[in-house]
Amino acid sequence: MVPRLETERLILRGHDVADFESSAAMWADPEVVARISGMPSTAAESWSRLLRYIGHWQALGYRYWVLESKVDGAFVGGGWVGGLP
Repeated sequence: MVPRLETERLILRGHDVADFESSAAMWADPEVVARISGMPSTAAESWSRLLRYIGHWQALGYRYWVLESKVDGAFVGGGWVGGLP
């Protein structure tokens, strides 16, 4: 249901349960969250966020993407696309 987009260097795809460890590490990184929420997330908060990201696609048909490196498949980050419903 989630489209898969590709650029020269990246793959944009929907989140999956397998993204939990990488996503949780990103949200726990003080340097990352300093530019977003200012507060690192716990594992439980990251799990809840991941489920919401997956659910947005199911319920609304758009929202958050995983950015994955085409070179090595590494989780590069996540992003938001679309307006509010």
